[in-house]
Order: sequence, then structure tokens, then C-alpha cells
Amino acid sequence: MSATLFSPFELGSLKLENRIVISPMCQYSAVDGSASAWHRTHIGNLSLSGASLMLLEATAVEAAGRITSSCLGLYSDANEAALGAVLEGVREFSDMPIGIQLCHAGRKASSETPWRGGSMIAPENGGWRTDAPSAVGTTDEEAPPLALDRAGMERIREAFVDSARRAARLDLAAIELHFAHGYLLHQFLSPISNQRTDAYGGSLENRMRFPLEVYDAVRAVWPAHKPLGVRVSATDWIEGGWDLEQTIELARRLKARGCDWLDVSTGGLSPLQKIPVGPHYQLPFARAVREATGMKTMGVGLITDAKEADAAIRNGDADLVALARAVMWDPRWPWHAAAQLGATVKAPPQYWRCEPRGAGRVFDGAAFGQR
Repeated sequence: MSATLFSPFELGSLKLENRIVISPMCQYSAVDGSASAWHRTHIGNLSLSGASLMLLEATAVEAAGRITSSCLGLYSDANEAALGAVLEGVREFSDMPIGIQLCHAGRKASSETPWRGGSMIAPENGGWRTDAPSAVGTTDEEAPPLALDRAGMERIREAFVDSARRAARLDLAAIELHFAHGYLLHQFLSPISNQRTDAYGGSLENRMRFPLEVYDAVRAVWPAHKPLGVRVSATDWIEGGWDLEQTIELARRLKARGCDWLDVSTGGLSPLQKIPVGPHYQLPFARAVREATGMKTMGVGLITDAKEADAAIRNGDADLVALARAVMWDPRWPWHAAAQLGATVKAPPQYWRCEPRGAGRVFDGAAFGQR
């Protein structure tokens, strides 16, 4: 029988109860990089959803790597303590594995929150100078970033290492490194943003060098039994930019290094991108990477319907589906998917009595006596 949305799966030694992953979702609700009361509510809510794994939002490895001044970070003792307190409360009632996505925003840092327009904030207005592979801005209107020298690259690589060590101390289940959506490591990969003439620019080999060095450095300090994955943008959606063929070569290099999964998204590097947005529009890229390399993949992109998500797993489009907007809209999406597909899902006993009449036994192990 082909796999289904509610069949078990393994990422390294991490045993997942189904194929539903909660994708990283920026919340712009941290204070100096530290998790707030919002995170306790947000993470706690989704930890009861019945998904098999949650990946925390893009988390900056240094203050200057935050997308906004309100983004989550894991670069200080205060950040570590605050996130640890949130996780302690969540774990009291949920055993869902929780991982984290580590990120450096590069030239997309120092921005306003989306509900304030999302534009770059100049240093004189409270922002900061950003770093990038080359002094090439996202738009002509924005101040160009500072081109990283070797010392700057080493600083950022070690920041990823330090954040990975903090994640290990917090007993997080997995790390996903953010090579996508126009952030720093994607900026190194794409010839549009990387115009260096040294060993880190030009050829594909050179453009992959720094992201792979970061991967290797994190893998060296992250516990060997815990999975490490990478999120990629499979294409810039711009002629002459990063594309699927280059993504497959990067995937081969990562697989050789023991990478446990590739989370296959697209775009985010430039406002010139032309994306044919529609249901499941990114799944063909996950399938192509999976077929070309044999890597385990997460598929993303307007996955909202349970039967269609199940078909994506059955048809081999991806090994896992990662939900973001759909699970924010419906934090019980996995419950409802299980009811629709005749499966069971884990839920806290406090909620067992909420199963609608006629829905069947949706909650795994649910039994509720009544006096």
C-alpha cells in the first residue's frame, strides 16, 4: 500500500506519527530577540494540533540577522532562557517534537513588520546596516548592504554554531537551516545577489561554498542522533537566477553530508520574481528533488485540502507536507483531516469529548467515562 498522510515516518532517529509538519511562521512578537507571552500562546496552541512535528519560526543567529527588530533570536543567554521557559510550559501538556529554523536575514534584515509595510528601516531611523555576499540591494531604492569579508563570514558561521549549541541545550528535536526566501545563505547561492569574485562567488561550486560550510559547522556541534535539514528556494523565478538544476546539485552535496531532509520552497530573493501562484504550485519542485537525489523532502505551497495533501504523499510528490497559513487559519487542521480521511490523531485528553457525533473515533486512544 502506498503511504498516506497519516502513516508514520522517520527523520533520522526522530519518529513521526504522521506526515504533517507545521512550517516555520514568523510572528514578529519577540522583544530583543527573546520569546514573549505571544509565543507561549502561539506555540502552545499549535502543539495540540495533532501534527507530527513543529518547526519554530525563522530564528536569527545574531541581532543583525533579524528580519525585523521584533523577530525571534537565539543568540544570547536571555534569548535562550526566554525560549526555554516557553518550551517548558508547552511540554507540560504536549509531547509533539519541536524543532527550530535557524536563519540570518542578510540584506533583508532591518525591516519593518509586515503590518507596518515591511520596508527597510535606515540606520538613522532606528535600523541597522545589513550584510550580504555583495553590496547589491534588494531594490535600487534601498541602501546597499555591506559586502561581507572573510572575518564577517566567519563571525556569522560561528553564530550559527552558537545558536545550534543553544538549541541542543533546549533539547529541541531538529534544526532546519534557512537557505531560502532571499535570506543570507540564499543570497550566497543566487548569482543575482552574489557577485563576488573570490572563492565564494562566480561558479556554482563557489556560490555553494559558504552555505555548505555553515551546514558542516552546525552538523559538527548538533547531536549526531538529531536530524538536521535545510530549507531551499528551488528557483528564484527570475531568468539567470538560482534554479532547479542548481538546487538538485546542492541537494546532492547535502545528501552526501547526511542531511536528513530538504524543505523545498521557492522565491523570495527579488521583487522581480514572477510566480505562478496556485494550489500546490511548489510540489513539483519537491518531487523533482526527491526523484533526482532520493532525499527526503517536505512539500509546501498552498496545501489546504486534506484529500489533496493525502494524494501528494500517495503520489510521491513529497515525503511530508508542511503547513503554514492553513494551520494558522485552522489550528485543528490535522484533527479535521483525520476525520475526513478516516484516520486517528493524538489530542490532549481534556479535548476528547469534543469529537462531533458521527465523526467516528478521531482521537487516538480516546476513552472518556461519564458519571
